[in-house]
Amino acid sequence: MVKQYETVFIMTPVLSDEQMKEAVSKFQDYLKKKGAEIVYEDHWGLRKLAYPIQKKSTGFFHLVEFKADTQLLKEFELELKRDERVIRFLTVSLDKYALAYNEKKRKEKEAAKEKEQQES
Repeated sequence: MVKQYETVFIMTPVLSDEQMKEAVSKFQDYLKKKGAEIVYEDHWGLRKLAYPIQKKSTGFFHLVEFKADTQLLKEFELELKRDERVIRFLTVSLDKYALAYNEKKRKEKEAAKEKEQQES
């Protein structure tokens, strides 16, 4: 059964920009190869953690929203667990209300971006 999921993963802050981008593209490629459809992605950058994880107080946050089979989700989470660059991740199954909320937020973000471009 195909469902829509949202995964946020935190990568260790000791990575260079290149290493971080390589890790993100590895997970993107993994999802695409297994037949998942990536709906939306957002890189949140380096952020402070609420509490230390593995003696680190910051991490690179990345969000991926995708449509996939439930079996693929288990395999994807196993892939995240195996990668030592990922210090935490959380996957949420999206219901119709969450999908509507995400769509609304994306439209607001695009509208703000367009407005900013028109003003400059």
